[in-house]
Amino acid sequence: VHSLTTHRRTNTIKPRIYKVTTTRRCLHSLAGLSRSSAVAASALHTFEYIAPSPDMERLKKITAQLMPQGMPGKAKVAVLGAAGGIGQPLSLLLKLSPNIGELSLYDVANTPGVAADLSHMSTGVKVKGYLGPDQLPAALQGCHLVVIPAGVPRKPGMTRDDLFNINAGIVRTLCEGIARHCPQAWVAIISNPVNSTVPIAAEVFKAAGTYDPSRLFGVTTLDVVRAETFIAEILGVDPKEVSVPVVGGHAGITILPILSQATPRLSLDREQAKRLMARIQDAGTEVVQAKAGTGSATLSMAYAAARFAESCLRAMSGESVQEYAYVQSQLFPGVPFFSTRLRLGRNGVEEQLPLGPLNDLEAENLASMQSELLSSIQKGVEFVRNPPAKK
Repeated sequence: VHSLTTHRRTNTIKPRIYKVTTTRRCLHSLAGLSRSSAVAASALHTFEYIAPSPDMERLKKITAQLMPQGMPGKAKVAVLGAAGGIGQPLSLLLKLSPNIGELSLYDVANTPGVAADLSHMSTGVKVKGYLGPDQLPAALQGCHLVVIPAGVPRKPGMTRDDLFNINAGIVRTLCEGIARHCPQAWVAIISNPVNSTVPIAAEVFKAAGTYDPSRLFGVTTLDVVRAETFIAEILGVDPKEVSVPVVGGHAGITILPILSQATPRLSLDREQAKRLMARIQDAGTEVVQAKAGTGSATLSMAYAAARFAESCLRAMSGESVQEYAYVQSQLFPGVPFFSTRLRLGRNGVEEQLPLGPLNDLEAENLASMQSELLSSIQKGVEFVRNPPAKK
């Protein structure tokens, strides 16, 4: 069988050949192993860190032996919500990826046209469109990575919480499909409010017995991208030269830019730092207002999501990658999900890196935002454990 290996220095992909006589049969038998099955906590304020089960650890070890150079070939990636304002530009960017072999585009409307349009691009990525719930199983079958931008966008005057009642149900339904048809896939959630939709996904996977916390992510890359861009404007440098941690959650005050750790170094007094933090936190509203009712931050979100997806695909191939995302966390007692810098590897999250030193302003913001973040998490958990009555 052929295995494609990514070489870090050149970013080129070269084929390597292995002689394997029983790989296909082994992989089919491995597909029957289940992920960790977790018992949900009885009270909303009680959370338990869910570690992969022995079966999952055994699967990872055997898979690593069968595929010594990482994921064989190129990945199959699904975009759920591919015909929307984020989904279309995201699909366009993913069509350019050298790490993707097949792009599976799903939505409840217009995906045949989007798929046909993208299929005319002269890149090696194969594109297929899937339309409606009946075709969701086929869209998900065999996927390595599932990216979910599905849902309604923000409108002027609308908070992320206003989005909850609609988007929560969409994410729950899609994750139920993932649990049935590609339970081993990495799942990257864009649908807002991310602070709540990621816990919703976790509860769905727990109920299905397929939850692996190392493969479930809330995409917060846009907060990092914005911070890099705004700091670059201040310093007059290329944004690619800027590095700045952005941690916490993905809404308002739960977004915590750690400006004191930015490189190149920023020289800001307390009031200047507060203004820059506020701009990063409210950047989504800035776009919604500028579009005057015609949409939200779709293009920059697509760029950020594509960047995160590429990081995932590189990690799947065996490269050690550092990236920010909102994941199940033990960094702060009582706050079960938190966005921080992660070390990703072939099996997902391999390490959650500490925040590092904070100045007084950052420490104050960290302390003050935790109650709001926890409230959003509880809201997502409650939605699955005690679903609202259908109207």
